[in-house]
Amino acid sequence: MGNDATHSNADGNERNGALLTPDPDLPPTTIDVEQDAARERKWTPLKIAIWAVIAIIGGIAWTMLAIVRGETVNAIWFVFAAVSTYLIGYRFYSKFIERKLTRPDDRRATPAEYKANGKDFVPTDRRVLYGHHFAAIAGAGPLVGPVLAAQMGYLPGTIWIIIGVILAGAVQDYLVLFFSMRRGGRSLGQMARDELGRIGGFAAQLATLVIMIIIVAILALVVVNALGESPWGVFSVGLTIPIALFMGVYLRYIRPGKITEVSIIGFVLLMFAIVAGGWVADTEWGYEIFHLDRTVLAIMIIIYGFVAAVLPVWLLLAPRDYLSTFMKIGVIVMLAGAIVIVRPEIEVPAFSEFAGGSTGPVFSGSLFPFLFVTIACGALSGFHALISSGTTPKLVEKERQTRFIGYGGMLMESFVAIMALVAAISIDRGIYFAMNSSMAATGGTIEGAVQFVNSLALTGVNLTPELLAQTAQNVGEESIVSRTGGAPTLALGLAHIMQQLIGGTAMMGFWYHFAIMFEALFILTAVDAGTRVARFMLQDSLGNVFPKFKQTDWRVGAWLATAVMVAGWGAILIMGVTDPLGGINTLFPLFGIANQLLAAIALAICLAIVAKRGYFKYMWIVILPLAFTAVVTITASFQKIFSSVPAVGYWANHFKYLDAQAGGDDSLGTPEAIAAVIRNTAVQGTLSILFVVLAIVVIIAAIVQTVKAFRAGGAESTEDPAVASARWAPAGFLATKEEKALQAEWDALPEDKKPKEFQH
Repeated sequence: MGNDATHSNADGNERNGALLTPDPDLPPTTIDVEQDAARERKWTPLKIAIWAVIAIIGGIAWTMLAIVRGETVNAIWFVFAAVSTYLIGYRFYSKFIERKLTRPDDRRATPAEYKANGKDFVPTDRRVLYGHHFAAIAGAGPLVGPVLAAQMGYLPGTIWIIIGVILAGAVQDYLVLFFSMRRGGRSLGQMARDELGRIGGFAAQLATLVIMIIIVAILALVVVNALGESPWGVFSVGLTIPIALFMGVYLRYIRPGKITEVSIIGFVLLMFAIVAGGWVADTEWGYEIFHLDRTVLAIMIIIYGFVAAVLPVWLLLAPRDYLSTFMKIGVIVMLAGAIVIVRPEIEVPAFSEFAGGSTGPVFSGSLFPFLFVTIACGALSGFHALISSGTTPKLVEKERQTRFIGYGGMLMESFVAIMALVAAISIDRGIYFAMNSSMAATGGTIEGAVQFVNSLALTGVNLTPELLAQTAQNVGEESIVSRTGGAPTLALGLAHIMQQLIGGTAMMGFWYHFAIMFEALFILTAVDAGTRVARFMLQDSLGNVFPKFKQTDWRVGAWLATAVMVAGWGAILIMGVTDPLGGINTLFPLFGIANQLLAAIALAICLAIVAKRGYFKYMWIVILPLAFTAVVTITASFQKIFSSVPAVGYWANHFKYLDAQAGGDDSLGTPEAIAAVIRNTAVQGTLSILFVVLAIVVIIAAIVQTVKAFRAGGAESTEDPAVASARWAPAGFLATKEEKALQAEWDALPEDKKPKEFQH
């Protein structure tokens, strides 16, 4: 399938494309790119007017949020600031990156075409693949991080989520997807070995494996905290599993290919699951069966994670993707619309009382660097690099689609994060802190929460037991105290906004559990996919020593690798559930740091690739987010390792509790609780050291390779040999005039001339 047109310097991409010989019996496989670029550069009065309006709306919104900042701020400005900035970033900055760095060539076949096997490598419609990709990358991060970061006020998080995604998160996702696609869909770890040498490659592979365990554990912990002691939530979310299984069988055997049809059926069944959850929770037997302790829930999710990862993709994972993508995008757009109509006033200050300190009831640490690791996935996420070098590059139909899927997919996730932040800051501040403070702080009771929150002496906050009790009753829950993890707070915020639009207070219980269902679908998708990706990564690593493990269809190897990875994240999950200091409160900073270190690793690999291509003039596109992420994460890691403040440093806290245990001091808790903190902080502190050392090794290896390439004027490419494409598809969500004309030529081909389509 290959040819001799491999390239080894900056201009190799263009030479390689020039040598590709198209099939003379087929229409062109690409539009005239130069003509298309000239059309885009031509500014008509209408185009000028549209972009001027977008820029003005964005400018007004940012002015209201960042400069005017009255006692209250209207929530619509968050929506307008985000959407206008995303549109400008996508149209101009991502196009700039496409022209200067990636330089896609639709004359080249993608791995989905030249490796097509109907299983892993399948040319997939760009709109369907956008949904797949978004469903895989959008886990708990964009929901949880912004909710926790609301402790600092609304402005720091808003700036990082919106500006960070334009300059960092979307850049990483797009570049990793493109570079992996050019390399036959290689994983991030394998690209590291190819680009960074033996030491850097080994460090990257080890880091991605261990970090993946932490990521999946935190995702699962969010689900446990959302569903703990909530019979309504447990029943409704539990029902999504047989619904997804039914959808898988329906698509596979009953009505193959009927995606819209099965999605409508699935949505109706989901609505029934939410309503039925309320009925069941109101019965004695329902309360008895589904009112589960968090440890029991954790064990159930561990079992679920193993089973979901070894079942065929079509049976559970794929239908859950369809369900969750419709739910995710639909709910976020619905919430944005409700915010524009209801226009809630936000009373949270731009910078809160905790923005200038290093401790807080929700999470500890100063605004810099901890805000930037707490808000992980909404602005920048290393987890995305594993997906962008996992399933997605094996499914891309044409090279130019990578911008829409990689850069555009990340913008949608950032919008999810902004909506989560708005939902969190729209509720009463006293309730926010009662929900997100740890059990150790509140005692888990209404009285304890009221006493603790009022002791914080926050301006304008005077929490009452009646308010907490009434709010819990309104949403159909026994208690909302210390419901950490972000998901319950987001659910309450969504319910608070939606009930003003539809249904009033009587509908708050429905909206709350609708949001919990939406979040659980969001997160379980990532637990499913994350466990499966982790299994593939472990099989790849073991395959270097035991080649048979590289055969992903070898069931024994697949089951063993899955069991190892599930045992790893399951142990961290149990540790988080039983943590007296609140699992999310202590583990989420570790998750954020690990995730951002993984992003630094991914960007370091991209830097080496860009340098080897010889595009030195535009390396700043990668250097800018890499440098910022490296400084943030290494600073945060060092503070977690070396800080003498127990609320911040893992080891400081470890020795504080160790001294209490040795002295028989029970003021910090029971002997069992003290032992648990000692164990947990030791694990967290050790992992912090491991992560930061591995990341530093990878970054140094990337810098060495970059310097070598700079001195040599480029380096040998590790891309797959170019293969002439024999298929066509538009690049973006909507086809342009030129693309529609070319599409008509392909549609007019006789059936026997059209490229063979593979079905999932």
